[in-house]
Amino acid sequence: MKYFYALVISALLTFSAQSQQMPIDFSSNSDTFNVWGGATFSILPSPTDAGNPTGEFFRSNNPDEHGHFIDLSQPIDLDTEDEITLRFYAFDSNSHTVHVKLEQGTNPDVELQQTVTSPNAWTDMSFDFGTVSGSGQYSRLVIRIDDGSTTPGAFRIDDINDGSEAGDENALDVIYTDLVWSDEFDGNSLDTSKWYHQTFGPNGGQWFNNEVQHYTDDPANSFVSNGNLHIVAKKETLTQDGVTLDYTSARLNSKFAFTYGRVDVRAKLPEGNGTWPAIWTLGKNITETGAYWETQGFGTTPWPACGEIDIMEHGLHATNEISWALHTPSSSGNTVNTDKLMLPDVANNYHVYSMNWSPNQITFLVDGVGYYTYNPAVKDNNTWPFDLDQYLILNVAMGGFAGAIDTGFTESSMVVDYVRVYQNVLSTTDNVNEEFKIYPNPSSDVINIKANQNVKQVLLYDIRGREVYSSSENTENLKVIQLNKGVYFLKIDAENGFTTKKVIVE
Repeated sequence: MKYFYALVISALLTFSAQSQQMPIDFSSNSDTFNVWGGATFSILPSPTDAGNPTGEFFRSNNPDEHGHFIDLSQPIDLDTEDEITLRFYAFDSNSHTVHVKLEQGTNPDVELQQTVTSPNAWTDMSFDFGTVSGSGQYSRLVIRIDDGSTTPGAFRIDDINDGSEAGDENALDVIYTDLVWSDEFDGNSLDTSKWYHQTFGPNGGQWFNNEVQHYTDDPANSFVSNGNLHIVAKKETLTQDGVTLDYTSARLNSKFAFTYGRVDVRAKLPEGNGTWPAIWTLGKNITETGAYWETQGFGTTPWPACGEIDIMEHGLHATNEISWALHTPSSSGNTVNTDKLMLPDVANNYHVYSMNWSPNQITFLVDGVGYYTYNPAVKDNNTWPFDLDQYLILNVAMGGFAGAIDTGFTESSMVVDYVRVYQNVLSTTDNVNEEFKIYPNPSSDVINIKANQNVKQVLLYDIRGREVYSSSENTENLKVIQLNKGVYFLKIDAENGFTTKKVIVE
């Protein structure tokens, strides 16, 4: 996500009369794509939901086919949001390469491609143009499938989104801004005042889900170096708790538990089939022998009644496809409360995996973008055991639901840059609020900030909790002319405390 800054455009873009703006969910005829070569396009019901219209992208047997394109009335602005997401469906088990290209822009064309296998299932895909130095505005979106192939095929695409308008179902209802607990891993060793090694296997000396690792407190399996936490899964034989297994790893419990807030974890994930890294939470009240809070006398409630929030798991689906899940008495184990997202090269690229938990909903984000929200209509003990403290867990399991382990596997690490938890707990008195004037509000140009005390920093967040502006120098006015219309939250960090105000860009 790029910070907002003033953008000067020297050329005007022209658009066709049939153009459309993002997001594109194929719910209207204006969502129709044009075609080149032998391609065809239709709007048809989803293969999995007859009530949901989707776009059918047909690829002909012409290897020179140029694919499908649509001209946009509101251009994609890579200076504001550089990621495009879509859902892809194939009717076969072959791998397919999806190309997304942006044309007719203020800068040269940019293109990304990604290969996916999704037999008879939808796959969420993400194309980050920040990785190719994409910038500027583009009014044509081009999609091609399997460039150069001579095999015809029909595919479905849905929910194309550049982040500017879509994702209302994943809008954050509460923006948490006060950092209450964190670990930046800046020292030379793991801070044991913050983390506890959970090593005892509660399933007869082993772990559940047919996992084949022992968790240890050996520094070879978890250590801090160069500002990062390393959780290392290794192939080595170890007898522990009377059980001999061929892999070791680490599982860390936070000695901090909380109710409601936002969690951000920036991490790279281990490589290799059979590795199963996870960033997640469990209820502080879980009766799991050997868990930190159980050893402190809080274990009163078994799983899944304690609630489980899986902020990120990898290894349960295709390589580079992460997933989220909620486990409750109403749906646990093979839960229906889950979704997944394809990301670029999770082993070599850092991503920020986040969870925003309010009294009303839990939203999962990657790199500041919300993708999946859990918000059951009825919230009771069966569907919502999420009104009590949860604690964080970082671990790398081996095997189990992650499947067969690569025969050549020796070791691989989950590398964590930081863990941060935000809540809204720092008090702001009426005097603090009265000492600030925000005007005009609404505004389409500039919002002025008048303060009777020293302002250290101002930050602006969109409705989905993404930081779109930050400044510790210019704290007197905020240019909003290039922002999309909507509701934002302005956080003012002043010498006497914090205050957060809602602002409207019109």
